[in-house]
Amino acid sequence: MDRRGERPRCSRCSELERENRRLQREVERLKRDNQRLVEKLARCQEALEATRRAGKRQAAPFSKGEPTKTPRRPGRRPGAEHGPASFRPPPERVDEILDAALPERCPYCGGVVEEDSVASQFQAEVPAVVPGFSQIQVHIGHCQNCRRRIQGRHPRQTSDALGAAASQVGPRALALAADLNKGLGLSLEKVCRVLQRSFGLRISRGGLYQGLKRLARAAQPTYQALIEQIRGSPWVSPDETGWKLGGFLVWLWAFATKTLTVYAIQPGRGFAEAAAVLGEDFEGILVRDGWAPYRKFEQAQHQTCLAHLLRRCEENLETAQRGAARVPRAIKRLLQRALSLRDRRDEGTLKGHGLAVALGRLSAEMDRLLAWKPKDDENRKLLAHVKNERHALFTFLVHPGLPATNWPSEQAIRPAVVTRKVCGGNRTWDGAHTQEVLSSVLASSHKQQLDPCPLFVALLCSPVPTVAETLWSAQPGEN
Repeated sequence: MDRRGERPRCSRCSELERENRRLQREVERLKRDNQRLVEKLARCQEALEATRRAGKRQAAPFSKGEPTKTPRRPGRRPGAEHGPASFRPPPERVDEILDAALPERCPYCGGVVEEDSVASQFQAEVPAVVPGFSQIQVHIGHCQNCRRRIQGRHPRQTSDALGAAASQVGPRALALAADLNKGLGLSLEKVCRVLQRSFGLRISRGGLYQGLKRLARAAQPTYQALIEQIRGSPWVSPDETGWKLGGFLVWLWAFATKTLTVYAIQPGRGFAEAAAVLGEDFEGILVRDGWAPYRKFEQAQHQTCLAHLLRRCEENLETAQRGAARVPRAIKRLLQRALSLRDRRDEGTLKGHGLAVALGRLSAEMDRLLAWKPKDDENRKLLAHVKNERHALFTFLVHPGLPATNWPSEQAIRPAVVTRKVCGGNRTWDGAHTQEVLSSVLASSHKQQLDPCPLFVALLCSPVPTVAETLWSAQPGEN
C-alpha cells in the first residue's frame, strides 16, 4: 500500500479503464449516428409513401402540400414595374347596334324616368354556326390516246375517293378536330361532341380517326421537313417521357428549338431512338438532362441542365447531416455563380477577356471540388454525376443565347403528358404516327405564331404531297 493506504494500480487495470472509456465514447457516437439514421429513415419513408400515393392517382393532384398561411393576392401585382393595367378594348368594327331603352316608370317608386345621357357597352359574340354542305360534281372521262381514266378535281377537294367514301368531312373541320385532339388534348369522343353541339356536324369517333389519319398522311412531307430542319439547328433540346401504346410502355420524344418542336413515339429511350431523329452525326449543341445515352453524340457539343443539378443538390441538403452538407452547398454555389455570370454577360457588364477570366476561375474551382472524396454515399454519387457532366456544365457561357436548362423540351413534353392523362396514349402504331405528325405541326405552328387551320387546309387540298412552306421558312440559324 502507499502512504494513503490505497492499493497501487497495476498497468493492466489502467489500460482496461482507458479502453472502457474509449468504448463508452464509441457507444455514445453510435447512438447519435443511430438516432440520425432513424430520423433520416423516417423522412425517407414519408417521402416514399407520398410517392406511392401520388402514383395511384388517376390525375395530377390539385395541391402540392399544405397552403401557405399568408398567400399572395391573386391577379396582377400593383405598380408600374409589373406592367400597365389593361382592360378589354372596344372592337374596331361594330356589326350591330342595339338600344337599351329606359323604362317609362321607375321600377323602385313608380316615378317618371327622365333620360340624362347615353353610354356605350360592347359585346363580342360567337355567331350561330350552321354547317355548310357542298356537292362536288366530279367529271370522269378517259384519254383518247392511252385510254386511261381521267377524273377532275376541284381546288376545295381533299380526296379523289368516290362511291362509299364520297361523303367526307371538310378540311376546316378536320383542322379544327386535329387542334382539339392533338393540340389541346380532348379525346375523340369529346371532339365529336364539340363538332355536333357547336357546329351541327355529326361524325363518329371512327370516322374522325380516319379523317385525322388522312390529315397526317398529307402532313407527312412537312413532318420530314421539320426533322431535317431540327438536324441542321445550332442547338436542340431533347427530352423523353413514357407513353402507352396498346397498353404497353413506349416512349414519346420531344426535340425542341426556339421555333420548332418535333415529336417521335418510339419503342425505347436509348441512343438509337434519339439518333433516328437527330442523326448519329449531329454536330449542333444538345441542351439535355443527364440521361447517359445523350453523351453518345460524340460530334455534338453538350449543355447539361443546371436546374436538374440544383434540384439534386437541394435533395441532398434535405437529408444531409453535419459535414455532408458541404458538397451540395459547394456545387450549388458554383452553379449559381455560373448563372450570375450569364446574366452579367447578357446585360453587357461582363464580356471579352473579363468573361474568359471569370469562366477560367469558375472551371478551376469546379475541378478542385470534383477532386474531393466525401464519405457520404449520396455525395459520392452526386460528385460522380457532376464529373461525368463536367464538359457540359458551362457551354452556355461560351455561346450567347444558349439555354442553361432543358426548359424548351420540358415545356414541349407538358401538353403531351396532359394528352396521355386524358386519352391514355394510342392503340396502334398508325395512331402513334398520326399523333407525332399532327402534334409536331401544331406545336411548331404555335411557336411561330401561325394559325394551323389554313396550313392543314392547304395540305389536304393539295393534289400532290407538299411541304408547308410557312413552317419550313424558318431558317436553322433562327432556332
